[in-house]
Amino acid sequence: MIAFNRYYNKFNILSIFLVVISLALLIFKGLNFGIDFKGGTLIELRSTDKKINISSLRDNLNEIDLGDVSVKNFGNDTDFLIKFENNKDKNIIEDIKINLDKSFGNNFDFRRVENVGPKVSAELLRSGIIAISVALALMLIYIWIRFEWQFSLGAILALFHDVIVTLGLFSLLGLEINLSIIAAVLTIVGYSMNDTVVIFDRVRENLRKYSDIKIFELTNISINETLSRTLITSITTLLALLSIFFFGGEILKGFSLAMIFGVIFGTYSSIYIANTVLVRLRVSQKTVLREDDKN
Repeated sequence: MIAFNRYYNKFNILSIFLVVISLALLIFKGLNFGIDFKGGTLIELRSTDKKINISSLRDNLNEIDLGDVSVKNFGNDTDFLIKFENNKDKNIIEDIKINLDKSFGNNFDFRRVENVGPKVSAELLRSGIIAISVALALMLIYIWIRFEWQFSLGAILALFHDVIVTLGLFSLLGLEINLSIIAAVLTIVGYSMNDTVVIFDRVRENLRKYSDIKIFELTNISINETLSRTLITSITTLLALLSIFFFGGEILKGFSLAMIFGVIFGTYSSIYIANTVLVRLRVSQKTVLREDDKN
């Protein structure tokens, strides 16, 4: 049996540190919002001339009044991703094509063009925040009904930990936040909650079964009893996500990376956040039996 309970205090300190650092990053550095949330124009180009590089392409685009321009490679040296502030000129894409043709010849294939206005982007950002908030609230209600309040508190703290630390990592690495990342965060919430509920079910069963075992030892027994299921689920999910990350193309990298972070943090928090709350609140057999009597 692995003594997970031996490291409760150490990992609690680590988690508090990670959450504080993540909150500081989110407040002072912020998130790198994509055009879904900031508004603007995105162009994906493929060059047939391998001699064309980012600096020459950026210099060419700066000749046009595009505002703040971002140019980077997208997958390989001949693919480029261009982002610039929203421009009211309806012919701006045609102007870019003409300017590129003059400087480099007809060597570019416009593979994707996306344009999001500021009003739409603000609505998408608001909808994304509402979606995450509603998901957390519904999870809280579900756990509150399913378990005792101590279990609910543990599950929600674990969820907040996973979401905040994942967003903190995205802020630290400067990774783009778009609609697919919001979808990933919502999936993380569901995954983490599912993992926590499995362990909580076993904890409650063991509380009814062993009246002479304290919650400190009982949570450790429950974690070990569900460990094989947790590992199988986490590892198989990670294998699929790693495949998407390495072979799914640049568009899916942000989503798969957020999910990879979420699966790792979700598994960790189910053990070292949710269960330690039960230990701190000294949940006992009386707690469960008292709730059973009410029901």
